[in-house]
Amino acid sequence: MRKKRKRKVYELVFIVIILLLIFLQEYGYINFSKLSENINFKKEEDIPVLNADGNLEVYFIDVGQADSILIRTNNENMLIDAGNNEDGEKLTNYFHSLNINNFKYVVATHAHEDHIGGMDNIINNFSIENFYMPDVVTTTKTFEDVLNALLDKQLALQTPKIADYFYLGSARFEVLYIGNEDGDLNDTSLVLKMTYGKNSFLFMGDATSKVEAKLISKDIESDVLKVGHHGSQYSSTKAFLKKVSPKYAVIEVGKNNSYDHPKKITLTKLEELNTKIYRTDEDGTIIATTDGENITFNTIDTDTNG
Repeated sequence: MRKKRKRKVYELVFIVIILLLIFLQEYGYINFSKLSENINFKKEEDIPVLNADGNLEVYFIDVGQADSILIRTNNENMLIDAGNNEDGEKLTNYFHSLNINNFKYVVATHAHEDHIGGMDNIINNFSIENFYMPDVVTTTKTFEDVLNALLDKQLALQTPKIADYFYLGSARFEVLYIGNEDGDLNDTSLVLKMTYGKNSFLFMGDATSKVEAKLISKDIESDVLKVGHHGSQYSSTKAFLKKVSPKYAVIEVGKNNSYDHPKKITLTKLEELNTKIYRTDEDGTIIATTDGENITFNTIDTDTNG
């Protein structure tokens, strides 16, 4: 009789624990599905900019009307976005040709197909230490493919917070913005500023003028700007570009695309700032190399546009 009572007590305790965990998840105290614990992030305001250690390369990869950016320094690799669905296999082959087998960080700026289309290929074919993405769910097959790939690899989807920092070698990355409104996925874009020695790069994803207005008060001045949203008229306001004051701008865009990107109004605003413009539709893959003092650019043809 006592054994049965003990068993019932244990069962009751177990049920209470399960209900408590469900309550905590429902009201946002914990998140099992995303495991966004931010354990890899640092938030101290006085985290230093490290001295540059050798060269750092930023590849703005030609994936047509889409984004994919590879960052390499001291045998550490990072990827921001992975193009369209058709680009995944080609990106995988290209990275293998560069003898890349692992990424310290992979960042999906937001859940549009032209940024995460090839991400399942990357997850399936490379070792990844950290995978970052906004905490916004969509119902697309492309998004589902990414989640299934993460699940198969038992890789947690982590969501950083604004003002978080992390490092790739001696390069410091600051999360300037990340959104959670699913009304416009472009404005959930994870915006990063990279500082390497005295040089800095600003990666805008597809953030529009709405996000740019929130960034104006921050330290966004940068040598290189990855222009937001493929150079559309909904990004790159005059006030924002003046604050960034980029020496160089890179636009990832497809040849003869149906959106007519980049828009002339965006190009004109950049030209008025005497910013040197590079475009993947005209230049192919664009490689910026910095030693922490100076930045040089090379352009090459790559078989990465599916």
